[in-house]
Amino acid sequence: MSSPDVAGILDQSKELDRLRKDQEEILLEINKMHKKLQTTPEVVEKPGDNSLSRLKMLYIQAKELSESEVAVSSQLLTQLDALIPSGPPGQQRRRMEGNEQKKKRMKADPDVPRLSPSLRNHLDHLASLKGEQVAARVTLEDADKDEWFIVKVIHFDRDTREFEVLDEEPGDDEEPAGQRKYKLPMSHIIPFPKRNDPSTAQDFQPGKHVLAVYPGTTALYKATVVNTRKRKTDDYLLEFDDDEEDGSLPQRNVPFHKVVTLPEGHRQ
Repeated sequence: MSSPDVAGILDQSKELDRLRKDQEEILLEINKMHKKLQTTPEVVEKPGDNSLSRLKMLYIQAKELSESEVAVSSQLLTQLDALIPSGPPGQQRRRMEGNEQKKKRMKADPDVPRLSPSLRNHLDHLASLKGEQVAARVTLEDADKDEWFIVKVIHFDRDTREFEVLDEEPGDDEEPAGQRKYKLPMSHIIPFPKRNDPSTAQDFQPGKHVLAVYPGTTALYKATVVNTRKRKTDDYLLEFDDDEEDGSLPQRNVPFHKVVTLPEGHRQ
């Protein structure tokens, strides 16, 4: 075995060691995200939270590192095969065929790396919203202001992480057909608390800014909480921005299940 051949193998071994250390660091980060989602799964429903995007990026990095490890390992095998004397007829071919079959199985598996149980549970929850009403931002990212309406969930696509929703009561300026469909990302959807389960609702304190359905409409606007509720089933008393009458803001009752967290960076 010549020195250059040995040096090449050692270089590849060092690269393999580096890749594995990088994978260990990524795995630690993934485990931290898993723990966060397991202990506080509701965090992904908060507008502006990037936990799922961060987790997706870590999965992508882990996949790329894994593929690089396979490539370096294959190169090492090739170098070693070239230096090791051939065995009985057919042995070398069987070893190479075995490696190729392993690669094919890895490429054919679409679930590597697989979704964590907490992420699967969250996606299951989003898929279970089918048929329910949610708050949806139907304006584009670069719009001058954000417009939120009550819409009905038609479908949630797990692959694209997109919702298909139906605006059942569009405004008078909409097309004659009456109802409009939208495809929206997860960040544009906020589930309402369940009417028959007050424990799913947040308890907003007086002075807190929220997003709420304006009485008599299907539109949501920024409002400020006025009252301290005695029971979780009580209505909120709210003052809506830009709702001035005779120089003051009227206080309006809104059911708890029509009030959600105000998204970060809300424009109006």
